Amino acid sequence: MTDPFAPSDPPGRAVPAPVPPTEPVTAPGAEPSVVVGPATMPSPATPPVTAPAPAAAPASGFGPGTRTATGDGPGAAPAASPGGGLDLALDGPVDPISVGSAARESAAARILDRGYRRYDGVRLGRSGAIRTLIRQTVQRSLGIRRSFWSKVFPLIAVFIAYVPAIVFVGVTVLVKDIPGADRFLNDPRVVPTFAAYYGFVWAAILVFVAFVAPEVLCTDRRNGMFGLYLASPLDRDTYLLAKAAAVGFTVSLVTVGPPLLYLIGLTLNGNGPDGFGGFLSMLGRTLVAGVAVAALYVTLSFAVAATTTRRAAASAAIIMILLASSIFSQILAKAAGLSPYFLLADVLFLPFELVYRIFGTGHVDRYFAQLSTPAVVGAYLAWTLAFAAFVRARYQRIQVTR
Repeated sequence: MTDPFAPSDPPGRAVPAPVPPTEPVTAPGAEPSVVVGPATMPSPATPPVTAPAPAAAPASGFGPGTRTATGDGPGAAPAASPGGGLDLALDGPVDPISVGSAARESAAARILDRGYRRYDGVRLGRSGAIRTLIRQTVQRSLGIRRSFWSKVFPLIAVFIAYVPAIVFVGVTVLVKDIPGADRFLNDPRVVPTFAAYYGFVWAAILVFVAFVAPEVLCTDRRNGMFGLYLASPLDRDTYLLAKAAAVGFTVSLVTVGPPLLYLIGLTLNGNGPDGFGGFLSMLGRTLVAGVAVAALYVTLSFAVAATTTRRAAASAAIIMILLASSIFSQILAKAAGLSPYFLLADVLFLPFELVYRIFGTGHVDRYFAQLSTPAVVGAYLAWTLAFAAFVRARYQRIQVTR
């Protein structure tokens, strides 16, 4: 029987020279034994050889008994411990766990020359940080440098917003050489006005806005990136300005891009504004109208996204707020027969009514036509500034760990 706690000789350890076998020493009360070659086996016929009682030996730390030295060579006999078990002679207490661990660690040890150096490049400061954040935010909102599925939804929403412009321009190309085509092309039911074009793409704009803002705001607070941004030259206000500029540019792809394509297509086919001055005037109105639609929707989406870290919940809340505001305001103004100024609370169609006022052609419906232009502009500015103030106040109270 061997000692389960006896350590094996690791590679490189010196092995002591063998010594002649010695007489076995039997402790009092233990079974006598005889030596047969290098092994020891019990023999009842041999009279016991009793040694004087040994002095107290230091405990080895393994088992209940103490070790007794009986020799140092291969012929040494195991001695019985007072606890009844057999033990092997050792030069001193050895921890087998430490020996094995040291051997393994020395075999797998590596020396790595690692260190830190100061940044010696050009420091762009706060303006550089703002530009970098705008670029990264635009890339994230459009799914650039991300997986394929992150690009699907933004591309579909942008494509839907451009489809009506492509169709209407194609119609003008196909029928412009037909006799009597002028009367056909001048019909707003066939080729809508620039202000009426938003009536074909408002749903795509709504869905796109509900997707972009939560993607770029909720994610930063949920994964802790907001605190890292504040450790840079950015502060809370510049962070929000950079995010608003990036989201505004992204949303303008569906609020400015399609009407601009529509204007250029009609102009090239001879159905656009008269003269270069008329083209520049219509171009300016198109840009202002697209920015006006984007501004209110961006501030509203920021206000909702600032209250939660869950993107899906923020997107659903944005859509519900826009639809609910339109439904309740129209019920009060139309179905209940109350004042049409309740429509100023319709944040879904209020920007489109402002677009009609910018182009000076028509209205969303006859109830919106009863509103004065100052009232429409004032309500638009009030909602936009209120949403922006709420976002700033909310972000000033957010606690972050740098």
